[in-house]
Amino acid sequence: MAGVTPINLVEHALLVSIQDDITDTEILELQDRLSTKISENRIDGVILDISALEIVDTFVGRVIAQLAGISRLLAADTYVVGMRPTVAVTLVELGMYLPEIRTALSLTHALAQLRRV
Repeated sequence: MAGVTPINLVEHALLVSIQDDITDTEILELQDRLSTKISENRIDGVILDISALEIVDTFVGRVIAQLAGISRLLAADTYVVGMRPTVAVTLVELGMYLPEIRTALSLTHALAQLRRV
């Protein structure tokens, strides 16, 4: 079991590192914690770090889409960082283009983009 997924405040953004072995129960708990933190703080963006993911499937794609959807509804932009080329190819092959989500090469790049907004 992966345990509690940390949500760290970096500037005016929340950094969430998605682990390979995240479970349905952990996702529900993460969604609740993330939405609470966004609404209680002045959050401009959510940065999803997926660098720990070697491969993705529809479950992980759905997790990313759900977290981005929650963030968007609470007026926070979502960036995905740490995407491996194989993960990008697999997401496209699965038909999960995730148009509402922005990507950045690193945390530094995502924060720079959020500063411009």
